Amino acid sequence: MVTIGDIARAAGVSRSTASYALSGKRSISAEVRQRVEQAVRELGYTPNAGARALATSETMVIGLLAQFLADEFAPAMLQYILGVSDTARELGYDTLLVTEADGARALRRITDSRMVDGVVLLNVAQDDARLPVLRAAAQPGALVGMPGDCTGVDVFDLDFEAAGRMMVDHMHALHHRELILMSQPEHVVQRGGAYVWRLQDAVAQQARARSIRLHAVYGESAQPAAGRSLHAVLDAHPGATGLLLNNEAAAAALPSVMHERGLRAPRDLSVVGRYSDEFARTFSLPFSSIESAPDRLGELAVRQLVHRIVSPRAAREPHVVRLLPPELVDRGSSGPPPPRVTH
Repeated sequence: MVTIGDIARAAGVSRSTASYALSGKRSISAEVRQRVEQAVRELGYTPNAGARALATSETMVIGLLAQFLADEFAPAMLQYILGVSDTARELGYDTLLVTEADGARALRRITDSRMVDGVVLLNVAQDDARLPVLRAAAQPGALVGMPGDCTGVDVFDLDFEAAGRMMVDHMHALHHRELILMSQPEHVVQRGGAYVWRLQDAVAQQARARSIRLHAVYGESAQPAAGRSLHAVLDAHPGATGLLLNNEAAAAALPSVMHERGLRAPRDLSVVGRYSDEFARTFSLPFSSIESAPDRLGELAVRQLVHRIVSPRAAREPHVVRLLPPELVDRGSSGPPPPRVTH
């Protein structure tokens, strides 16, 4: 295994000079630093994480607390995880993924033991039990998802209220007057998934303002139940000319459901979902959608977190709450409602 001594000999410097060149703890000439960096590349040197942590109190590891919950669609959650881990790697950090059901206990363990330099939380609930632990920790934290109380943490999320209004206004401009909104399963709301009711309440309020009749229902998170719930709601509301989806599993099931019913978008039913462009490509979804931007949110959270880790002044800076404005990706699945058949 290559050691710091090997690097020093290859670069023609002392061990301490090689160490300072790599850590940046002392001023080293550009010429010496270049020789050390060249030796690192040629010899394939990787610093010992344990020794580095002892010397600098830094682990170069970011903790990522996430759960693959049974009532949420796992492929959608994976996109948020990739957004965090890809950006962490770009910035020189490894990611410790923690998926324990008792998130508060897991968070306390990894922060008290100094296993990580900072923490990103996913699956954020309205009254998230992990937040008091994170606020009390020595390490900074960032959230992808907005809780009820954002004190003491940096928060990044989609503006779900604006997304809901955009969905309704898009359909209203096309002269739709009866819509269906299918949200995530009801247990997501019951455990504090505020993003569900943030979009749902905004859709309901905007529909009332636009004199649109709205049927708001909860869907399922897995097949074949997601398909059955779509069939059921379309059977129950045959007069609806537009379908809004805040449920990735239902969006993934919709193409087969529409094929079974002999429907085409937008000829028979206009559709707008809420999911990422990558999700649409993965499941070959032809429906227009509000971009959920999981990669962008993960990137923003990690960059802000690393800023707080490395900047001596960052601890005194006010925490940020940033909501990304929604963007509608038009894939041609919405148009004027079909003419009503009269007898």
